[in-house]
Amino acid sequence: MTRSNITKLGRAVGRGLQARAVTAMRPAYTQNFAQRQTNVLRTSTAAFSTSSALFRPISAEALKTAQPAQITDEQYHKLADQYLDDLLVTFEEEQDAKDEIDVEYSAGVMNIKYPQGTYVINKQPPNKQIWLSSPISGPKRYDYVIISEGQESKQDTATGGWIYLRDGTSLNELLQEETGINLEALDGDSVESL
Repeated sequence: MTRSNITKLGRAVGRGLQARAVTAMRPAYTQNFAQRQTNVLRTSTAAFSTSSALFRPISAEALKTAQPAQITDEQYHKLADQYLDDLLVTFEEEQDAKDEIDVEYSAGVMNIKYPQGTYVINKQPPNKQIWLSSPISGPKRYDYVIISEGQESKQDTATGGWIYLRDGTSLNELLQEETGINLEALDGDSVESL
């Protein structure tokens, strides 16, 4: 998947949820983020689609029923390792540009030190999650979620990413909001590579 597909996914989801937020009955997770002027699931980490031409926005209804993907341990490690490697490269580039950032990655635990505090990101293989401890928003547990729009969708056109299921935000979205670093360009994996 190209980097532009990830960006398209995030923007389309944001537009879909903004349109949904206009109605009288809004889901609780949309209300909370509307107050903070944040689009729920604006970006999606490690998102994938086999074709950008087949991409369609994720509806609020699909997000409401999202469940962690049924992936094997091998698939989990592949997805999580690729995400953490891409994240490490992005923050190391930022570290080279700014003296205030310090990035360390050892034994599956990434520490990103900022003046406002330290972010700790690590894999949790028993739960197939990525955990984040943020000095701003606190601890969160991200599941890999694959969302398909239903029977009318073409085969292998699902999209997904590391999502906090309590509010529907992606790990990229939170890190980008809190650190100001553009994470929309992180590559994802295609369905076939899983």
